[in-house]
Amino acid sequence: MELGTNDNEENTMLDIGKFTRYGRLNMSDPDGNMFDLDHWSPHTARECAEREGLALTDEHWPILLGLRDIYRHHGDSLSAREVSRYLEAEFSAEGGRRHLYELFPGGPVSQASRIAGIPLPPHSADLSFGSIW
Repeated sequence: MELGTNDNEENTMLDIGKFTRYGRLNMSDPDGNMFDLDHWSPHTARECAEREGLALTDEHWPILLGLRDIYRHHGDSLSAREVSRYLEAEFSAEGGRRHLYELFPGGPVSQASRIAGIPLPPHSADLSFGSIW
């Protein structure tokens, strides 16, 4: 469907006010991070996960929400390694690192951060850290 048309093929004008207010909701930076973190929702997480080849289950949500809490409290002051250690400790009862990688094969920090709608922590693209991105 093109801009300016609807399902009935009628010509309608693009409401520039709506576009400027809501157009950025699904836009992201070159790294795939959302511009406006406040507009993240479970729906946007599911869409992002589908693009990453994942189907989110109940096991994914505590990790995604945990990452958002970490970012809310610490911003980008924690390195990827520190975030990884926190996640491994927090989810040790479920299997720790192995469990995290089973849920997020693209990396429990890198891939999960993208799906959680938060910027990647510093050093998450460091090849020595084990990131595939």
